[in-house]
Amino acid sequence: MYVSRMSDRPAVVLLSGVLDSATTLAIARDEGFAPFALSFRYGQRHEAELTAATAVARRLDAVRHLVAEIDLRAFGASALTADLPVPKGRSPEALAEGIPITYVPARNTIFLAYALGWAEVLAAQDVFIGVNALDYSGYPDCRPEYIEAFERMANLATKASAEGRALRIHAPLIRMSKREIIARGLQLGVDYSETRSCYDPAGDGAACGQCDACQLRLKGFRELGLDDPVRYVRR
Repeated sequence: MYVSRMSDRPAVVLLSGVLDSATTLAIARDEGFAPFALSFRYGQRHEAELTAATAVARRLDAVRHLVAEIDLRAFGASALTADLPVPKGRSPEALAEGIPITYVPARNTIFLAYALGWAEVLAAQDVFIGVNALDYSGYPDCRPEYIEAFERMANLATKASAEGRALRIHAPLIRMSKREIIARGLQLGVDYSETRSCYDPAGDGAACGQCDACQLRLKGFRELGLDDPVRYVRR
């Protein structure tokens, strides 16, 4: 059993180290939960986001930060887990159409299943995930109906639910724009210089500035009249 430093309400928070998940961790903490941060080394292209996740978990006072090891490169089929080029410089119209090659098959389902298992162990009834259905790249596992369906499944699939302890999946960013997400995070003390969103950073860690994730991130800061504090190869 854990001993909470914040409340008697533990929650598992999926933390990738990107802007959205850092904001989600801050929201969970602000809502009075004792956050247990869960990250994954899943065969992604780079370690920068895990380094960022460690820094974010420390700064935002996660009770514990666990990095689970899984291998999605065994399946490939994504520019994030296979030797496929990351799309760069796509237009806003292209960003809004179709499902890009950076989609990792069933990734959020896999991550939420791990979070569900840890939540049972912690006797937690809350899981937080930083998905967003507005400023995003069209991933099907970021939609509100997906989150609702997973929550229904979770409440059929566990010992906790069978014993009457319902689980809730929180997606606090799901209907927020990137501008709104950044503004909320700044209110809650998120240091966005510690986060990493780029799909294809340079060897020194600088963000490319051209992939979908960089474009959406830069758009959010630009709409707030702010400079993004992370380093870019070119702006």
